[in-house]
Amino acid sequence: MKLPLYIATRYLLAKKSHNLINIITWISVISVCVASFAMIFVLSVFNGFESVITNLIHQLSPDISITAKSGKTINLREFPVEDIKTIRFVEQVFPTITEDALFKNDNRQQIGKIKGVPDEYGNIKRIRGTILNDSVFEVRVANRNYGIPGAGMAYYLGVNIYDMFSSIQVFVPKRGNASSFNIDNSFSSGTLLVKDLFSTQQDTDEKLIIAPFDWLSNLIGYDSLSTEIEVFTTTTNVSKIKKEIHDIIGDDYYIHDQYEQQATMYKMMKSEKLAVFMILAFILIMATFNVISSLSMLILEKKKDIGILRSLGADNILIKRIFLTEGTIISVVGGLLGLIAGIIAVALQQHFGIIRMGEGNYVIDAYPVALQMTDIILVFVTIIIIGGSSALLTVRHHIKSQYLKD
Repeated sequence: MKLPLYIATRYLLAKKSHNLINIITWISVISVCVASFAMIFVLSVFNGFESVITNLIHQLSPDISITAKSGKTINLREFPVEDIKTIRFVEQVFPTITEDALFKNDNRQQIGKIKGVPDEYGNIKRIRGTILNDSVFEVRVANRNYGIPGAGMAYYLGVNIYDMFSSIQVFVPKRGNASSFNIDNSFSSGTLLVKDLFSTQQDTDEKLIIAPFDWLSNLIGYDSLSTEIEVFTTTTNVSKIKKEIHDIIGDDYYIHDQYEQQATMYKMMKSEKLAVFMILAFILIMATFNVISSLSMLILEKKKDIGILRSLGADNILIKRIFLTEGTIISVVGGLLGLIAGIIAVALQQHFGIIRMGEGNYVIDAYPVALQMTDIILVFVTIIIIGGSSALLTVRHHIKSQYLKD
């Protein structure tokens, strides 16, 4: 293998008899370089957005969510909350209630979800971090019940948190009245004061209002019932904790980590990333046409050299290896240059935020990027496969042609 590599390297670096071949060769290297640069940078942007969205979801989502397989509610008198609290790395265990609701403020109405949480819910640091204006997380102050709407929900309802009398009317379905056509008998209503807002993921901000657990429980008519048990941990590896919880509560409940709670969104992001990768891989295939052109012209120019090698005893396999190595070198050199340039560009974007998001109210100022080793390996392997395949097809075609047999 050393002889084909040596000859291929000489062919790549040596001056050709026709200067056009040199130009096309370096155009091939540059085209593969640009394609690989685009692949690694765009994939890193997708990783960055995925990381941002994951962090936003993580802020207001429990590490583990427990819901009933049968029915909608969990009986808190029977559920072993205290046993789950004794599991290692479990920080807090909270019963919560989530229900569809209609919200009203003056003449504005909005349908969304209301979530009842205990007063201690704000003890979780990342939950407190969602509250805007450096306020504290409080759903009850001096026996007054407060609602904390998402920023989007507050916008739709026209809520002014700086007005001390600002409030939201809440309408929730009554239990056992699903068949009633009388609106007054079908809904329970209550009022929540508003002094704070939270902000996380846009979809959550526009649909959710957080309320006191006891207040919502009384409004709906849940006596010692919840719709969900939320478990917050001090570790990111929750698989062992999930197993221990399963050993305690059995098979009557769903136990979901954060990925499983947002499975649809994560699958959508993975699908989008895969689609973009396929598009960029197609662009890389287009770039390899330059490799085919330069390799074909090189084979034509080296027709005399091939004749000399044959007279010295070289067979078609050796000749194929020489030009196959030549095409692979062009792809590898271009790919490595593109990867290096892409990694540098990602590092610069990560530290300096050169490419900005533009004008508007965004969660971040610049395009987020996150470099993953798996992406680097995937891009490099893709370049090797596409570049090597194009070189192999080109060499096989020309070695079989008549002018090389003469």
